[in-house]
Amino acid sequence: MPRVLVPLAKGCEEMEVVTIVDILRRAGAAVVLAQLEEGPVGGAHGLVLQGDTTLDKVLNETFDMLVLPGGTEGSRRLGEDTRIAAKAQQMAHDNQLLTAICAAPGVLAKAGLLDGKKAACYPTCLDAFPAVQQELQPVVRDGQFITSRGPATAVAFALHLTEALFGPEKRKEVARQILCPES
Repeated sequence: MPRVLVPLAKGCEEMEVVTIVDILRRAGAAVVLAQLEEGPVGGAHGLVLQGDTTLDKVLNETFDMLVLPGGTEGSRRLGEDTRIAAKAQQMAHDNQLLTAICAAPGVLAKAGLLDGKKAACYPTCLDAFPAVQQELQPVVRDGQFITSRGPATAVAFALHLTEALFGPEKRKEVARQILCPES
């Protein structure tokens, strides 16, 4: 069973967090929602989320995929957290999947991982990183990196992540379960 780490930061985009975790768990992934700090996490739009654990408790564990949810404040907090950068760099070195949506591709770019890569993001979030080739597609895959544009692309993004972990048949199965027309 593939293991997925989803860090949870204050100011995250709730729609992205919930959609991604839900779809990946439906597919059968062991998703660990790890808060940067103890206690409930307030999202960008007033929802309060609770993770499964804290980041410190799982940092030394092995994961097949890292998923960084967006939200302006949440992405800023992820980008300022040295644990996130170190985990992403270690997972890149180990050829694991690194994924981000909305403003969060900037976290991977700040860690030096998207230079020379194609990536999608919320408009202007990668402008400070000229070595990243910005794409306008809803979801972009470049090697071990999968990125997406924002809240409205969360389902498509999560289905791409499902396919990356389990293959196209599982993606179609989950898409049918949630009545997604892309199945």
